[in-house]
Amino acid sequence: MEEQNVILGRNPVIEAIKSGKQIEKIYVSKTAGGNISKIINLAKEAGIVVSTTDNDILSKLAGSQNHQGVVAVGAVYKYFEVDDLLEYAEQRKEKPFLLILDEITDPHNLGAIIRSAEAFGVHGIIIPKRRAVGVNATVAKTSAGAVEHMRIAKVSNINNTMRGLKERGLWIVGTDVNAWKSFEELDYDFPLAIVIGSEGQGVSKLVLQNCDFVVKIPMKGKINSLNASVAASILIYQVVSKRKGKA
Repeated sequence: MEEQNVILGRNPVIEAIKSGKQIEKIYVSKTAGGNISKIINLAKEAGIVVSTTDNDILSKLAGSQNHQGVVAVGAVYKYFEVDDLLEYAEQRKEKPFLLILDEITDPHNLGAIIRSAEAFGVHGIIIPKRRAVGVNATVAKTSAGAVEHMRIAKVSNINNTMRGLKERGLWIVGTDVNAWKSFEELDYDFPLAIVIGSEGQGVSKLVLQNCDFVVKIPMKGKINSLNASVAASILIYQVVSKRKGKA
C-alpha cells in the first residue's frame, strides 16, 4: 500500500534521501543558505533532480510556509504489513515492542510519536485505515525524518489486529485515565503492544476491553490527561527502562 506525499523541511528531506526513498525532484529556495548545499550534494549523488525556485512556489508545493527552503516531491510512503513489524523484532533478536494508535487524527501528534518510537527502538507502529491521520507531509516533517526509518502498518480493524497479535504471543497494554493500575507497576519484559488513544476520546471502549492490561499515568495537576504524543513518549521510555534493567 502506498501513499503519495511531499516532504518539507531540511532534516526530513536529508533523511529521505539517505534512506533511499523514491523522490522525483527536490525544489530549493534561491535564497536558502546554511546546510542547503549538503542537501543538493546528497541529491546529486542519489541521482535526484534539483531545481531552484522562489519561496512562494515552495509554499504552494508544500501547502505551508514552514518548508525551510526545501521541498521534495513525488515521494511515496510504502506501508508495511504487521508481519513485517514482528519479523523486524525477530531479526534484532528482541521481544516485540509495537505501538497501536487508536484513531490519532492530529498529524503533529503522529509525527512526534514516530520520532520518539524510532529514537527508543520501537519495532513498528500500527494505525487504522479510517478515522485517523496517515503519513503526510506534516507527519514527516514533525517526525524530523524518523518516519523514513519506522515501519508503519495500516490495518482495517484494530481489534482484529490485536487478536492476531495475541495469537502470536504478544500482550496488549491499553491506556486509560480511569485505570486502577499505574503504568509503573508493569514489568514490560515480554512481547507487547501498547495502545495509545485519540486526542479527544482516548482509547475506545471496545479496544480497551480487548487489552490484557490497562494502565494510567498518574498526575498531580488539575489537568487529568496528557497529549497523545507525550503519553506515548512516557510509556515508551518506561518499557525501554524496564527491559534495560532486565538485561
